[in-house]
Amino acid sequence: MRLLVLGAGYATRLYPLTLDRAKPLLPIGGRPMVDRLLESLDPIGFDERYVVTNAKFADQFRDWAGDSDVTIVDDGTTSEEDRLGAIGDIGHVIEREEIDDDLVVVAGDNLFSETLGDFGRLARQRNEPLLAVHDIGDLDLIRGRYNSIEIDEAGRVTYFEEKPQEPRSTLSGIALYFYPRQTLPLIVEYLANGENPDQPGRLVQWLYPRVDVFTWQVPGRWYDIGSREQLEEADRIFSAPS
Repeated sequence: MRLLVLGAGYATRLYPLTLDRAKPLLPIGGRPMVDRLLESLDPIGFDERYVVTNAKFADQFRDWAGDSDVTIVDDGTTSEEDRLGAIGDIGHVIEREEIDDDLVVVAGDNLFSETLGDFGRLARQRNEPLLAVHDIGDLDLIRGRYNSIEIDEAGRVTYFEEKPQEPRSTLSGIALYFYPRQTLPLIVEYLANGENPDQPGRLVQWLYPRVDVFTWQVPGRWYDIGSREQLEEADRIFSAPS
């Protein structure tokens, strides 16, 4: 099993903090955000770990990675105008690194209060696409910002809409995915068909009518670092004495 951390965005909503620094490398509680993310994922156990970034921040990530086992993949883009998008970056890494293995994909601006070992255990047990979910608890917060999903008794996705104006549920899929080896060609097909390469949830929206996609409820708290306020809140929480 391999891990791919998505870190190629330009995080314009956090300017000027991210003008010259990649968002996953911003400090949270005195440590780079991506360090805390990888710590949550470590119990899963991976044969290879990748971070995909852009040409603007590739050197920063290489300095951060040092002599660790994390491979930094530069997608070659330099701005919002030529970026590949999150799904485009997944396809880029699959092709460039010749990945033919089970793959966990996570956005580099997600933080979790608990470890995610159970996500990996369920992924290995089911060997089918798996989506981490969180109950936002408020339809107004979902509207135009998150995706809205519905599931059956087995936890299988039966409805998925990205950024709906009229959400049908407060349950939302977050940017933590498991794609077993046999589904990787579908990601390539999605991109070859000219589908939207941005917003990784759109891949699930396209995928679930074609193959079963199951869900896993994230334990504890989930932090989506999309604004300065969310960044400051996470920094306060992770800076507090344990």
